Amino acid sequence: MSEDLFGGGVDVAAPSGTGGGSLSDASDRTGLPLAVRMRPRTLDEVVGQAHLLATGSPLRRLASGEPMSVFLWGPPGTGKTTIASVVSRQSGARFVEVSAVTAGVKEVRAVLDQARRELARGERTVLFVDEVHRFSKTQQDVLLPAVENRLVTLVAATTENPSFSVISPLLSRSLLLTLKPLTDADVSGLLDRALADERGLAGASTLDDDARDTLLRLAGGDARRALTYLEESAAGAAATRSSVITTEVVERAVDRAAIRYDRDGDQHYDVISAFIKSVRGSDVQAALHYLARMMGAGEDPRFIARRLIILASEDIGLADPTALTTAVAAAEAVAMIGMPEGRLTLAHATIALALAPKSNAVTTAIGAASADVAAGRVGLVPPHLRDAHYAGAKTYGHGQGYRYAHDEPRGIARQQYLPDELVDATYYVPTDHGNEAAVAARLARIEELLGRGRPSS
Repeated sequence: MSEDLFGGGVDVAAPSGTGGGSLSDASDRTGLPLAVRMRPRTLDEVVGQAHLLATGSPLRRLASGEPMSVFLWGPPGTGKTTIASVVSRQSGARFVEVSAVTAGVKEVRAVLDQARRELARGERTVLFVDEVHRFSKTQQDVLLPAVENRLVTLVAATTENPSFSVISPLLSRSLLLTLKPLTDADVSGLLDRALADERGLAGASTLDDDARDTLLRLAGGDARRALTYLEESAAGAAATRSSVITTEVVERAVDRAAIRYDRDGDQHYDVISAFIKSVRGSDVQAALHYLARMMGAGEDPRFIARRLIILASEDIGLADPTALTTAVAAAEAVAMIGMPEGRLTLAHATIALALAPKSNAVTTAIGAASADVAAGRVGLVPPHLRDAHYAGAKTYGHGQGYRYAHDEPRGIARQQYLPDELVDATYYVPTDHGNEAAVAARLARIEELLGRGRPSS
């Protein structure tokens, strides 16, 4: 199914003429969903994308028939399918729809072969590919020559960042147009249009202010969802012989606000990024919000638990030595009990790690040590630390002069441990946050006993 503005399912089109999918003129028929009936017919009716609709813009030129290929990237309900619909009406070209969900390489090749025959007769083809991020690399490779040679004008819609889901050669030969999320004002205007327009409710229903606010909140910037909820609410009001849509009517018609989150797309990466950054920033309220958002969208709880384990060492470390234990225990518990009960365990770990003192000293320490190794600063292991357990080791002086730490009064043996080239290197520098303040004091004393006596912070 399409996830775009006013969209329905998009199927492989008939090989000639405009396809019979969601963008055909069937939207003129009565009995279709309100979101389909209200799909804009011209670019001037498209809302919320003023930055793409200026005179002379690529979209204007595309709709006027200028050959080019574009990727339309944006959240659900922002107008990707709508723009393709307008192009189908205004470009004057043969229009073919392909769904990346159902079309394979064979179907795509058939569409391109037909486009080649039509071009020989002087008729251009606009190929609309919905959910193009679901195409495999092989399927995208099939499109590449057709786009490069302008055999077709490609209009591809995606909710995912094309940088992650579209092959570079195809993307570099097309324009990338980013659609912005719709504002409440944009969606409110669409509601007004649907209430009054003959294609919509034609004045049969009115929407009170509180109900409007509720619809806007539940729609979450998705125009298609807003119109779907409006249609259901109008039907609910009519069932009680009322023309007024109230908040109570809306709440009966709509079970819950939809969560905008794509487990396989860039929303997936954005939300988990916000979650980790909120825990790192010690904002427990924000961390719980993003946790609830992921769980509500059906994210794999094991993925969340793994990220918390990483964070425990990366951002907390020895400032709270129990953080890693808590995160690992949470991961094991989630694997053992599953969902929905596992959400309590994830919330437990999230709150504990968000409130824990923070330190990236462990991250900085291993990063600095690794940088030295990568730069070739390795040096020879001091002879007294080398393995002396094989025959002939003493001949080379291996192990001679080694001081056994447990023989020393404080269990710390003063001797050189680092190679000569790195004898003054300092990698781990603890903070004064939480438990790491005590670690810093202990490290300072150890450094003194080792004969270095450098301050640890």
